[in-house]
Amino acid sequence: MRWATLAILSLGALIAFIDRMSVSSALTDPAFKAHFALSDIDRGWVNSAFFWSYAVMQMPMGWVVDRFGVKWPYAISFALWCAASAMIGLMTTLAGLIVMRLLVGAAEAVVVPGTYRWIRGNFDPDRSGAALGFYALGTKFGPALSAPLAAWFITALDWRWMFALTGLTGLVWLLPWVALARDAPPSDRRADAVPRGGHEASAPIVSILANRFILGTLVVYFCYNYFVFFCMTWMPAYLVEQRGLSLERMGIYAFASFAGIALVAFASGWAADELVRRFGRAVAIRKGFVLAGFACAATTLIGARAEDVQTALFWNVVSLSGLGLATANNLALCSMMMIPQPIIGRVKGVQNTAVAIAGIVAPLVTGWLLHLTGSFVAPMAAIVVFLALGAATVLFILRPEWAPDAPA
Repeated sequence: MRWATLAILSLGALIAFIDRMSVSSALTDPAFKAHFALSDIDRGWVNSAFFWSYAVMQMPMGWVVDRFGVKWPYAISFALWCAASAMIGLMTTLAGLIVMRLLVGAAEAVVVPGTYRWIRGNFDPDRSGAALGFYALGTKFGPALSAPLAAWFITALDWRWMFALTGLTGLVWLLPWVALARDAPPSDRRADAVPRGGHEASAPIVSILANRFILGTLVVYFCYNYFVFFCMTWMPAYLVEQRGLSLERMGIYAFASFAGIALVAFASGWAADELVRRFGRAVAIRKGFVLAGFACAATTLIGARAEDVQTALFWNVVSLSGLGLATANNLALCSMMMIPQPIIGRVKGVQNTAVAIAGIVAPLVTGWLLHLTGSFVAPMAAIVVFLALGAATVLFILRPEWAPDAPA
């Protein structure tokens, strides 16, 4: 049942990313851009709007799932974000578009703290790589499917129907979730929050933020996700506008890149679990995979500088797929192995705030650099700088002796 529930959560994440990313394909559609009279800077704001509310709601959602469980907060939030996504097709002004994106972001804030709260309570933290890799299939196949699916709907119908159909169809997910998902009984959740000495685990946010290990994870999550959110928000425009692909071909190459990271994430999570089982040294092994993933991702700059289209497309796929070496192992290193179970929801809320800030910054900085230079080379150079910062943080800051203790 735990793998069946994890499969449902992975599918929920897939739907969340489709609803999150569908606007990126719409932003390459001339009719959509003309309808809202969008400049490059405006497109950056539209891409980032989701992440403003997503960031604000991370810590509150972490508290909610720690206090009330995952099932019903997730179900209510899921219904809200699907409805808001569908309503984008009814908007006539830029302000209305941004408001709907803010609603989608606020509701989707439940996904990460809820899922990690559930995984942390059902899988051995030191052997959680395969489970995290399996969950990551949803988080990466969602973006992989979003681009070609949105492109097909826009081409066959129009952007309004694309939002309506992708938003409302996802509501079917609620049926298996409500039928099969189980939370721990309230008494068990209270017991889970009393790890030592019979006192409730308060773990105020201030003490969480004061921990050096957690601060390091915030930097790593930001740097990893800066590249991911560039790909989610601006890759369609890069492929269409700078590399001259049609909307349909763009969808194919975007699918290949995100499918690649999904498969590599699952395989590398499983491989790291096997290496840990045989040799121990879990922290060193996970760090090795994360650093290898960051190094592969840095090849995106080779593609940006390539004059030949096929070379550029090759490195576009390789760089994002290679980042999959880091995906599950980074999650295990930063969120599973050394974070006490009673505070996992709150810690994930804090960590995912850093993720959301990357989602705010990446589209805005990319739009600004694109406006200044007229090329995607500068935005991709910025990605490499952040990857180098993340790698240094993994090496020198993510030390087990600095990890937080369970609250007393």
